[in-house]
Amino acid sequence: MVRTVFGMLVTGMVAVLAVAASAQENWPQWRGPDQNDIAATADPPVTWSETENIVWKTALPSWSGGSPIVWGDKVYLMSPSKPGDSKEEQSTGGPKLLLLCIAKADGKILWEHEVAEGNKLGNKQNSTSPTPVTDGAHLWAITGSGILTAMDMDGKELWKKDVQALYGKFGMQFGYASSPVLYGGSVILSVQHGWSTDDPSYMVAFDSLTGEVRWRVERPTTAVLEGPDAYNTPTLLQVNGKTQIILSGGDCVTGHDADTGREIWRAWGLNPKHGQYNRIIPTVAVGGGMVFAASRVKPLIAVRADGEGDVTETHTAWKWDKVGAPDVPTPICDGKHLYMVDDGTRVTCVDIKTGQPLWGPERAGEGIVSASPLLAAGRIYFTNEEAVTFVVSAGPEFKLLATNKLDPDKTLSSFAVSNNQLFLRTATHLYCIGKK
Repeated sequence: MVRTVFGMLVTGMVAVLAVAASAQENWPQWRGPDQNDIAATADPPVTWSETENIVWKTALPSWSGGSPIVWGDKVYLMSPSKPGDSKEEQSTGGPKLLLLCIAKADGKILWEHEVAEGNKLGNKQNSTSPTPVTDGAHLWAITGSGILTAMDMDGKELWKKDVQALYGKFGMQFGYASSPVLYGGSVILSVQHGWSTDDPSYMVAFDSLTGEVRWRVERPTTAVLEGPDAYNTPTLLQVNGKTQIILSGGDCVTGHDADTGREIWRAWGLNPKHGQYNRIIPTVAVGGGMVFAASRVKPLIAVRADGEGDVTETHTAWKWDKVGAPDVPTPICDGKHLYMVDDGTRVTCVDIKTGQPLWGPERAGEGIVSASPLLAAGRIYFTNEEAVTFVVSAGPEFKLLATNKLDPDKTLSSFAVSNNQLFLRTATHLYCIGKK
């Protein structure tokens, strides 16, 4: 009995230490520890260039839209293998789909693990767009071909599932891109599609240690043609002491019981004109008990998350249907403000209670933005597709603080953060940005 109690105490202490460490050091998944792209304790550099505040720069085998994650002294990311000489491989990347482990201290590639083979191009993405996830003891990665792989931290494979073999071929137009999410010992995936299939969209939870299916729920929609397609990632939200999975796509946003996948509430309004091409790319942002779901540019809807059933009329707090809403980048909510970066470098700050702009849209520069923004040290960081990062002030007043240029490679990935360092992936390199 004493040994059991002691074990429980030690386990609790380790858990507390892990949470503390994750707030300072680890970036374990897409959009960070709390899935909000906020680095609460970090103070990264404001300015950098190829010759300033670059700790290291590591060449990668190929390009990808997948973002890096960080745990301890290592960085992990997905990549196709090095392309061959054919025109197809030069544009898509090599045929092997790899998980790379990179030393955080110096950028050395420590190992690579082939998780699948078969790489396809889908508009701006290939089959390595999903970002991996870790709990510090294991890694999970899914490819655009639907191969979900569990590994230890040294890349040793533990189990593998072929999601398409289990539930049918993916039918979204541009390929699968949603990243896995961890909750309660489960790896949770979202599959939302309709362009080339009549199969239903769904969420599925696999036991994180064994790969056994814990639950699977279908997610019905009245959206048509491309409307059911979504390329975003589920978001976890605490509502009245219970965890919900928040997901947008198929013309609506929904809240689900995280233990069972059961749908709790649903709000329509992401496609008021019932268009046929309203695919969804941004992930839902949450904060202040609110859910912020963007559509194909507009509208963005703000929904209170404490409802049940169809809450379209009762819990939709406000809509943003003006210039400034995103098509691709995911917004950020700090609990008081919603920061939106659109695809044309315009930034807007909105009061989350009223939906009224505090400032913006303000154009920070030129170029197309596909990566999602980051909030750190009272600053918003976001990068265009030419590897130019704009830094603007957060809070009640807009100010452009810096415009930082790297070699102009195709850049689709979002930042990862560890301590006061930023990790940015371009088409050819992974950069560690920080004070030397």
